[in-house]
Amino acid sequence: MHKILTKWIEPYVLLETLKKHNNLIKVYKFDGFSKNEVKKEFLQQINNSTGLYMKNVNNFYLFEGAADIDKMFGFTENDYEITDDNEKPFEMVDLGKAEAAFIS
Repeated sequence: MHKILTKWIEPYVLLETLKKHNNLIKVYKFDGFSKNEVKKEFLQQINNSTGLYMKNVNNFYLFEGAADIDKMFGFTENDYEITDDNEKPFEMVDLGKAEAAFIS
């Protein structure tokens, strides 16, 4: 289950708040050429972790454990879309239709 955040939030606030609540395991940096390969590696490592992909940031972030974003940020069901489609979170962020995606 993935949560696609459609409510605007400052990227720095999002990332730093997650770091306070969940250990940052790894940052996967990519560019236009390496994105697909890096994304495959990132997705293989998710398991019982939380992944984060944000708009306009060429990184995938992997955090330890499950992140309770509703509790952390006060989000409601109106602030994000839930999907099981593995590509939709990345597509919506890349198209600018979402601020970030939480991959689990």
